[in-house]
Amino acid sequence: MTSDSPRNTSARRHQDGPHSKRNQPKIQRHWFIRLIYWGLGLAIAGAAIAAALVVVAIATIYPQLPDVSDLADYRPKLPLRVYSAEGALIGEFGEERRKLTPIEDIPQVMKDALLAAEDARFYEHSGIDFRGIARAALANLKDLRSQGASTISMQVARNMYLSSERTFTRKLYEVLLTIKMEHLLSKNEILEIYMNQIFLGNRAYGFSAASEVYFGKPLEEITIAEAAMLAGLPVAPSVYNPIRRPERARIRQLHIINRMLENGFITAAQAEEARKEAQKLYVRRGPNTFPVRAEFVAEMVRQAMVERYGDEANTRGLNVYTTIELSDQEAAYQALRTGIMNYEKRQHYRGPENFVNLPDNLEEQEDVIDKALSTHPDNGELLSAVVLEANRQKVDVIRADGTRISITGDGLRPVQSGLADKATANIKIRRGAIVRIMKTSKDGWEMTQLPEVEGAFVAMESNTGAIKALVGGFDYNKNKFNHVTQAWRQTGSAFKPFIYSAALQDGFTPATIIADAPIYFPASITGSKAWEPRNYDRKFDGALSMRTSLARSKNIASVRLIQAIGPKKAQEWATRFGFDANRIVPVLPMALGSGEATPLQMTTAYAVFANGGHRVDPWLIERVTDSRGRVLSQTEPKPIKDMPQAIDPRNAFITSSLLQEVIRSGTGARARVGLKRPDIYGKTGTTNDAYDAWFAGFQPSLTAVAWVGYDNPRDLGSRETGGGLALPIWVQFMQHALKDIPVEEIKPPKGVNRSGGDWAYDEFSSGKGIASIGMESLFDDSATGSYTAPSEAERNQIMDLFRN
Repeated sequence: MTSDSPRNTSARRHQDGPHSKRNQPKIQRHWFIRLIYWGLGLAIAGAAIAAALVVVAIATIYPQLPDVSDLADYRPKLPLRVYSAEGALIGEFGEERRKLTPIEDIPQVMKDALLAAEDARFYEHSGIDFRGIARAALANLKDLRSQGASTISMQVARNMYLSSERTFTRKLYEVLLTIKMEHLLSKNEILEIYMNQIFLGNRAYGFSAASEVYFGKPLEEITIAEAAMLAGLPVAPSVYNPIRRPERARIRQLHIINRMLENGFITAAQAEEARKEAQKLYVRRGPNTFPVRAEFVAEMVRQAMVERYGDEANTRGLNVYTTIELSDQEAAYQALRTGIMNYEKRQHYRGPENFVNLPDNLEEQEDVIDKALSTHPDNGELLSAVVLEANRQKVDVIRADGTRISITGDGLRPVQSGLADKATANIKIRRGAIVRIMKTSKDGWEMTQLPEVEGAFVAMESNTGAIKALVGGFDYNKNKFNHVTQAWRQTGSAFKPFIYSAALQDGFTPATIIADAPIYFPASITGSKAWEPRNYDRKFDGALSMRTSLARSKNIASVRLIQAIGPKKAQEWATRFGFDANRIVPVLPMALGSGEATPLQMTTAYAVFANGGHRVDPWLIERVTDSRGRVLSQTEPKPIKDMPQAIDPRNAFITSSLLQEVIRSGTGARARVGLKRPDIYGKTGTTNDAYDAWFAGFQPSLTAVAWVGYDNPRDLGSRETGGGLALPIWVQFMQHALKDIPVEEIKPPKGVNRSGGDWAYDEFSSGKGIASIGMESLFDDSATGSYTAPSEAERNQIMDLFRN
């Protein structure tokens, strides 16, 4: 029987049936393959559906994407920037501190550092770095060496148009915007936007602004180490802020230096040098980022620009160039601070500024100290610190950056009352107290306190009115009230020269004899209370010349003069100098400075004497340009001969000669000692009860005024005067300002001559002027009822002086 016989075939079928062991693997393989095909089909279908959904999403979203074409003409918000006469930045206003810098002007080292830190393949990928995405997915996110998946292009898209929320939709928008932007802009254009737009902490937007904020230098002067420090900021400006977190910032900085080396941006030698520099890199730690402290000047400019251009003045990138001289401004700032701190050292200690509880845990302690001192920032040379330990022999303090300082010996003298065992709780210096410390001249440390008293200083060119220096108070951040322009204060004896000037017009001369004897005004004359003026020293010197009376600042002489010429006429005369008539009531006490003026008004008034009688208005803004440098406005000073003639040049000359005598032999003699030059003119001023201390004066080319007082007027101290408080400030400034100015004494004009040993108008010379006033009070006891007449010898001496 053959193998193909029916019988054999039937047997095989029976043996190989569906349930036979021989057919089972074949059936299973068949279904497994079908399962694979089925799964692949589902996957393909799913992918197709997903792709379709993505396409639909893209088709739906893409038309709704923002129009990125405006990036081709990138115009960010630019701050209002204020400059000194030399072109140094002294102020900036706007929510975003930014200096727009074209990509070609950004140094290569800064670009390399940024690419190493953020996107080394920036010029290679098309906006989406798939290699970077894969690397980021596998990297340890806690490892400083790991790289994020967002490219610079993606960050620009996000920062310019999207929120920071972490959602799939926002990420899709970001990717699509990036693709759209990459097709519109070149790589350099994208990088330029990023490097000008990114926030880098401390209100700095863009790397140019950050370089000025953290290092006080333009971006083109940046080093590798500095570039690496700045490049570490975009990822987390608060975490790697070199001011608040210097150690974390340095770790990030070193990582970026290594990345620059790995990517071939720098050589091994350059990397090693940058690492060494990183260990001693100086970062600005104070709030001020400008070469000098001129906040009051900058605020005056801001107000003027807002008045002229509206609210957009702070965002349109205006550049305002002022008349402020950089070195003069610094000298004025330091002089005022020094004068006020010298006064402060004579005051009692008022206690720590606050107290905090310091935990024992060092890390927690660091956070408490950091938070506490952030609300008590440094104030110039007055540094804030927290006390760790304190006793009468030594106080240990810690600064915000972790620096520990021990203060002993004379450094504790200003705060001894706060270290006493019986000191009250609010005065006691103890652990957790927030205090002030400052460097001494011997490079040591001493404890001190923020002053309560205020001050002001302003200097301007006598012939043009251009303001060269202006300091409106001790510290702008502490008190923004501008005392130069806003403080209406009684002028005290600093007003007397204007009474003497008015008297010259009525026939008085510097040789006129004035009786320095008691004078009494009953209520019937004053119209209110009886008044008996007195000299500051409570003494009477008999008969004095008008010149000597002003030099010694005799109150009685000024009262007799205003009584002679009349208060109303004196008031009218004062308005010629720029004083406000409404602030100067025409009464007899006006002669002693009962009227009010601002330091700027006093400066304007004294400049009339300095420049030969012309009234010049103070001005501050020299020119204004837009963000592209186009001049919008410019001020050209007029020649002095074209300025209004406020008073007779002869009057200005003779009054100036009287003010020169104040410096040579009177209350302003400290100026002669300090400056050692003859061309100095000025007058001290102290009000009743010593509420205000003034010194106003000039060298013919420069007029300046210093003022000291409390905002809520109160006694400065029984021994405090304009000569002791304000004059030293004025002298310290003038020592700098006049250093290279040749001596220039005021020359007599036509119409004056020396008569009887002193100057006089031609028409009042040779005895034609007023010879004396008040002399009867020296002989008549009944004039006051309280004055003893001079002896016969004293009478003869007085008469000799009168005749001469």
